[in-house]
Amino acid sequence: MEEHEYRSYVIDSIRDYKMGLSHFSEQLPDVGRKFMEFTAACFQDGAVSEKNKHLIALGIAVSAQDETCIMYHTHAALATGASEQEVLETIGVCGAFGGGAAMSQGVTLVQHVIDVYNEPQH
Repeated sequence: MEEHEYRSYVIDSIRDYKMGLSHFSEQLPDVGRKFMEFTAACFQDGAVSEKNKHLIALGIAVSAQDETCIMYHTHAALATGASEQEVLETIGVCGAFGGGAAMSQGVTLVQHVIDVYNEPQH
């Protein structure tokens, strides 16, 4: 895949997730609304910062091989102030825990999101 194709894939995937969640919430408003309220509460700053919660979620997503959540939480971690170094160290821990499968997702998909996030329009 060319670099511009990765950019489109990352942006489209995050958008598709948000649109899918919105559609789900329209069809099952009680479930969708409660899920979004629950996750919003889980990611609020507390003893653990929102940024660090997204780094934790990224680590879980990489270990679970959940491509959409990898992209979503990489972007969210960067947007809440994580540095590229913090994201990459998170991937290093995933590699230590999850081996080659975790590392392969971390060094490819995560890097594509970092590259897209760091483009001038962000």
